[in-house]
Amino acid sequence: MSPAGAQSFGLNFQGRLHGALAHRLGVDILKGVYQPGQVLPNEIDSSANLDISRSAYREAIRILAAKGMVESRPKAGTRVTDRKRWNLLDPEVLGWMFETEPSDDFVKGLFELRLITEPAAAELAALRRTDAHLKIMGKALDDMDTYTLATEAGRKADLDFHDALMNATNNEALASLSHSIGAAVAWSTRFKQRHQALTRDPVPDHRRVFDAIARQDSSAARWCMESLIRMALEDTQKSMNIQYLD
Repeated sequence: MSPAGAQSFGLNFQGRLHGALAHRLGVDILKGVYQPGQVLPNEIDSSANLDISRSAYREAIRILAAKGMVESRPKAGTRVTDRKRWNLLDPEVLGWMFETEPSDDFVKGLFELRLITEPAAAELAALRRTDAHLKIMGKALDDMDTYTLATEAGRKADLDFHDALMNATNNEALASLSHSIGAAVAWSTRFKQRHQALTRDPVPDHRRVFDAIARQDSSAARWCMESLIRMALEDTQKSMNIQYLD
């Protein structure tokens, strides 16, 4: 291997290593292995115990700090921050959360967020969508029909649908929520199928939203999106055996 190739391999390996370590520590924090206020094992001890470089450990801590989960201070070490400071809408943090058994309140909170944002987004999209947005949404619906949400291809199509809808609002602030909303959709969809396949096909719910947006019926688009989210919540709650939202 050439020196350049070896260097590239080393950088890729270190990237995977510190990312894997951030993932491991992040999941442990979310599971309560490390509680808010608790100091993490120091850099030297952790590097030795995990057989990784100190630079990889520091980079993993930087990743967690950027997500608001830890803070490092000279001589005080790295401490887990209060939960209210965690960026729970970070797509990666949402993924870590669903690797644990998320609390009933957390799951319901995600759907409350969706109920606040997505019906309003659908209403705006009906007024502002372009043919390009409709083309992306229509293709996504066709792929969801073909592949179903039990497959990676079907779930990606679901994300494409929601992403196109958020972008169709022509509102930068709303569109900036697309990755977080998409992650919430993806992980909750994956989560509610962890024990058994979906008993209800959600594609018709999406198609009703699409049809309302296509004919520029803003009030119907809002209502159909709210209905879609409430049905998705019901599916998730059935899989978790928890109480419905009022």
